[in-house]
Order: sequence, then structure tokens, then C-alpha cells
Amino acid sequence: MRIGIYSGSFDPVHTGHAMVANYVAQSGGVDEVWLMVSRQNPLKEGRMPAADSHRLAMASIVADQCDRVRVSDFELSLPLPSFTYVTLCKLREKYPQHDFVLIIGSDNWYALDKWRDADKIIKEFGMIIYPRPGYDLPDVLPAGVSAVDKGAPMALVSSTFVRDAVAKGCNVNYFVPCIVADYIKENNLYKF
Repeated sequence: MRIGIYSGSFDPVHTGHAMVANYVAQSGGVDEVWLMVSRQNPLKEGRMPAADSHRLAMASIVADQCDRVRVSDFELSLPLPSFTYVTLCKLREKYPQHDFVLIIGSDNWYALDKWRDADKIIKEFGMIIYPRPGYDLPDVLPAGVSAVDKGAPMALVSSTFVRDAVAKGCNVNYFVPCIVADYIKENNLYKF
């Protein structure tokens, strides 16, 4: 199977994450999308994310609502810091029957110069780039890189926005799936 790896801290998983995973899983370019919960993004140091168990639970809520979307705790067992290339290589070792491709947002395409081994990721695994407002892609992409249709749905919501809104006591329904909003409230998450 061809597996799309959509990696992130998912702190919390929000409607935009759910849209990307669901759309790519149904686009025909992959057989499944795995939401790969990361411990900590090396480019986002300073703030500790919510407990792994909470982020996995919230990602599972989204995966359970989408056909061919799964959640994975694979990266949580790897040493810190979490580098995407290392994770993909370890996945290839553990699951040699699958082909893996990385899913990123078009905003990350413009930050690849900060990623370790980005050229190896493209060469060995490939990338699927999902559009984000304000981050148009060039007309020609390198071999191994494909772009999702520009007509794909997009959401301008971020995990930072959601955490800040929760901390202010705001209702975050529709910014995150309602079941995730309930989970955040029940577990008293993001109250700074």
C-alpha cells in the first residue's frame, strides 16, 4: 500500500488537519493516511505540547471519523528530536511492504530549507503538498513532489489559535471537531 504520512504535534488536532487527512485519503493518490503524532517539532522549541496520550486520543477521534485515515504513535517511540527523514526511514524498515510519502502544507514547502535532509525525503519518499492560503506553489515542482488540486478545501485555523482561544474561555466548536472540543473540555486542556 502507499501510505501518506501526515506528521505533526496535533496539539490539538483541528478542523484543518482533519480536512487535509480526509481529502488526501480520498484523492486516490494514497491508500491510507496515517496521522503521525510527533513528540516535539525541532523547529518549534520552547513550549511543551500536551501529553502524548491526549494528543493521540484527539487524533484518534479525527481518524475514526474518516475512511482510510489512521492514527500512529510510531514516532513517539523514537528518540528526540523528531526528524522527519529518520521517522520515514524507520517506518520503511518496520513496514517494508508499504511505500511511504510525506504530506505537508504549502506553507511548509517554503520552510524546507530549515528541515534536516529535506532533499533525501523528496528523493527517497516523495511529497504531497496540500494548498494553504497565501502559499502558492511554483508551476513546476521537482520530481517526486505533487500538489493537491488548488480547489481542495482550506481552513485558516491553527493549533496555536485553538490553544489561545481555550485559555481565554472561548467556545472552539467548528475550529476543532465538536468531539475534540468536548475532549479538551473534559480533560481541562490548554488552561494556562
